[in-house]
This record gives sequence, C-alpha cells and structure tokens, in this order.
Amino acid sequence: MNDNNYQVKVENIFEGPMDLLIHLIRKNQVDIYDIPVAIITDQYLEYLRWIKAMNLDLAGDFLFMASTLTYIKSRMLLPVHGNNDEEEEDPRLEITRPLLEYIKMKSAAEQLANRYILGEYTFIRKSKDTGIARKDPETYVQIGLFELVDAFKNLLEDISTQHRVDFKEEEISIKDRISEIIEILEKKGSITFTELFLSPYDRSMIVVTFLAILEMVKIALVRIVQNVQTGSIRLFYI
Repeated sequence: MNDNNYQVKVENIFEGPMDLLIHLIRKNQVDIYDIPVAIITDQYLEYLRWIKAMNLDLAGDFLFMASTLTYIKSRMLLPVHGNNDEEEEDPRLEITRPLLEYIKMKSAAEQLANRYILGEYTFIRKSKDTGIARKDPETYVQIGLFELVDAFKNLLEDISTQHRVDFKEEEISIKDRISEIIEILEKKGSITFTELFLSPYDRSMIVVTFLAILEMVKIALVRIVQNVQTGSIRLFYI
C-alpha cells in the first residue's frame, strides 16, 4: 500500500455529523434551543477542512450536514418581516429537532450497551492489567474523534514554526507505526496520547502517528479515554 494515498475513513470510526454538532455545542457552551448558527457553521466547516487536510475520508453525511448548516445560516441572515400575521418558524429548528431525537436515541443505546456489556469500564487486558483503569473507573470517560482532533490541534500549536506540520508529507509507513505502538502497549498496557508524540519526530511521523491511532481505533486495537479531572487522554490496549 502506498501510504501517500492512505486514507482513514471517518465514518464508523467514532461518530458522525450529529456528534460533531453536539461536540461544538458543548464546546461553545450554548443552549441547543438557541444555537448560534453562524459560529457553529464556521467551526463545523473548519473541522471538515482540517479532516480533509489530514487525508481522512469524509462520509457523505458530513458534507450534507455542512450544506444544511450553510443553508440555515443564510436564512438567519435574511431580514425578518414583521407584517406577517403568523410568526415565521425559527430556521434553527430544522437542526434542533433531529439533534434532540438523536441525543435521545444515543442515550438509550448507551444505556442498553452498559447493561449487556460485561466489563464496560475495564479498558485493559487482564493479563497485562496496570491497574490504572480499575483503580477508579469513574474518572475515565470514552471520547470520540472530535476530542482527538482537538487534542491533536492543540499539540500542533505547541510545535515551533520551523517544525510546522505539512499534511502532504507522509513518508513513513502507517502499518509500521501501528506495529511500534502495539509493541509499546504490549509492554505498558496503556499510554497517554501526548507520550506518543514526545520523541523528536519529523513532520511526517507526527501525522502518521495520528493516522495510526485512528486506524487502531477503527480495527478495535485500542480504546481511548479521558480523565475527567486532568483532561489527559490515554490509550488502552484491548
């Protein structure tokens, strides 16, 4: 496989376009009934541009949601005519209603999953248990793609200008990087997200490491959680 053309499918890795909207609403700490459409739309499109730059394969649903948000944003910019006998419906309801339904369905699905999955909060193989997740399982929550994207973007901001990442440079094998990460996890059981980027890697290695992590989640090799107190992200070997 030529890694220069390598793509990780965003669809079915963690979540979809609705989850990105929920992530942005929570991140901006806004009311779901009073969504600032212009801000959320701009941030949504920025995420899509960033994901495309990382050579991640976007599902069509993400692009459809982007067009829907852009349409609602344009409607919100139109002047409101006060002479109408009937009050016009808020255009944002086109997004709010399906979001509320999605949140209800997802919550119900998670409750069913927690009921039937044995060891839901056990993130490490029993044979290589480091005790980190078992010690206080409630301090960890599972995270998704967009929290990882945020963590990686923050990591890139810490890189000096002369080492700024060029997303088009991918000279290192992603398969080889996955093998290296597996070796680390075989020995340690778990590792923090930032630890995988601490070595003086070049630009290609930084990008490939992130793509390798996404691929490992996709094929169920690792589980990624976040400490609710410290905010640190940790990968556990499944």
